[in-house]
Amino acid sequence: MPSYIMFQKFTQAGIEKVKDTPQRIERAKEIFKSIGGEIKQIHFVFGEYDMVVLVEAPSDEAMTKAVLTIMSLGMARLRTLKAFPEAEGLAIIKGLP
Repeated sequence: MPSYIMFQKFTQAGIEKVKDTPQRIERAKEIFKSIGGEIKQIHFVFGEYDMVVLVEAPSDEAMTKAVLTIMSLGMARLRTLKAFPEAEGLAIIKGLP
């Protein structure tokens, strides 16, 4: 299943209700489950972002649906990267002309 890395930053509304974060994480897990995906890891960080989340989703389309659903709640902005496991990335590189 494709892997993705999400960088999350709280919106003003999200930081004002930061104590609701545990419930919002459970909601995000439900959203990913509904599209056939899964949140694999969540890391709280400091710096430019507030969380880094590693997820799996069955397709780019499913991932987009989950991201838009989460962002529509208004508590966080997400920057999403598609991630390739080492073996897959190396296979791509080895296949270069």
